[in-house]
Parts: sequence; structure tokens; C-alpha cells
Amino acid sequence: MNTTETSRLLCFVADKMIASEPELTRLDMAVGDGDHGIGMQRGFTAVHALLTQAPEETDDIGVLLTRVGTELMSSMGGASGAIFGTMFRAGGKSVAGETELTTPVLTRFLVNGLEAVRKRGGAKPGDKTMVDALAAAVEASQPLESEPLGDALPKIAQAASRGADETKQMVAVFGRAKSLGERSIGHPDPGAISMYLILSFMAEGIKQPEAVAL
Repeated sequence: MNTTETSRLLCFVADKMIASEPELTRLDMAVGDGDHGIGMQRGFTAVHALLTQAPEETDDIGVLLTRVGTELMSSMGGASGAIFGTMFRAGGKSVAGETELTTPVLTRFLVNGLEAVRKRGGAKPGDKTMVDALAAAVEASQPLESEPLGDALPKIAQAASRGADETKQMVAVFGRAKSLGERSIGHPDPGAISMYLILSFMAEGIKQPEAVAL
């Protein structure tokens, strides 16, 4: 996928993330401040505007992804803005110079995004954060690098879904949910769900030619 197609795919993802606000808000009300859905909605509304309102042309996938990260970081605010913005910015910088989004490029993006998120927030798998979904996606992506992106993405998203679902059985280590202790068990982490949804919507969009057609 070139940058034009990738931009259109990210617009598709943004629309879907905006529509996911009620569900993400509901999940966050159980363990957090109840504002995660609103934050994601605000961030992806800004991303959609960035990509559709006279976007600055580029043929560099890394530049495109980095811009998305910068927009998320500046528009969302709070911990989620910092974490998801960091993932896109660091991941994007790691694939600078690439002109096509392929499975190896996506894998590099996820690997470096995960490393940056872990350095910034200190979370590791098992801490009941978006890292659980992202780490699962990274693990799944690496053996799939020889597969076309359209075949690999659903498998990567499925792994992220399992990672997010596993957070139900974890005790929160970060954020407001930390104060709940074992009462946080039984509830998935909203950030992990958001991470899974982003990859799931990418997998959905890439299978719909009208979503990314030139």
C-alpha cells in the first residue's frame, strides 16, 4: 500500500474509532475515569481532519504515521494521548523512508512502537495496559513477515484481541484502576481494547477496496 492508500485506510480506522466511543467509555467507567472513549474519539477526529483537509503530500509511510502520532498526542491529552501518540510517532520514525506499507514495515512499526511505549510508561505485559494487546500483536507479526499485508493483518489483529481479552484476568498496576486492586479483575483494560480495535479496523479496511481505492 502506498501512502495515499495507507492514508485512506487510516481514515477508515479513524471513522471506526470515533464510532467506538460509547463502548470504550462504558469499559473505562468500570475501571477508570470514564474518559478514555472521549479521548480516543477526540484524537481520531483530529487524525481524520489531518488526513482529509488538504493533507500535506508525502510518499513516505514513516512520515505519514509520525504525523498521525503527533496529532494524537496533541489532541487527546492525558496518559492515552501520550501512549498512543508515542506508539505512532516512534513506530513511524522507525519506518522512515519506506514508500509502501507491507507486513515487514508494519512489524517494524509495531516492534518499535512497543519499545517506545514501554520506555515511556514503564508498563510490561501482564500489567493490564494497552501493552498487553500491542505485545501480542508484535509476537504474532514477526513470523508473518513473508505474508501479504492483507493476509497478515487479520492474524495480527486476532492476536491483539486475545491479548486484550487476557487483561480481564489481570490486576491493574497503573492509573485509576490500580486503586481497585483485585476488583479490577473481570474487566478488560480499555487501552488494550483500543489497541486491538485499531488493528482490527485496519484488517477490516484493507479487505474493502472502496476504503482504500485510489
